Amino acid sequence: MSNISNATIHTAKASGYLQQLCKHFSHKIDVEFTPEAGIITFDFGKADLIARPDMLQMTATAGSVADLSRLKQVLGSHLERFAFREGLTIEWDN
Repeated sequence: MSNISNATIHTAKASGYLQQLCKHFSHKIDVEFTPEAGIITFDFGKADLIARPDMLQMTATAGSVADLSRLKQVLGSHLERFAFREGLTIEWDN
């Protein structure tokens, strides 16, 4: 059974952050993306990203609670670093 968590980040720069995250990780792992959607496949889970005009939606999926926690931490810390000027905070639903 998969462990899933979602986060919605309100920002007008959703597409830019989606592309920045995907490009960053594409140097080391499998990534597919367009300006509107992306999939980042880690060894320990998968991230699905969707950019809307006013928000970025992230869905983290992993095989264990520990891997889900790690995935949320990796995604969140990178996005917060990329968006430091906005001071974004990522809140996952579980």
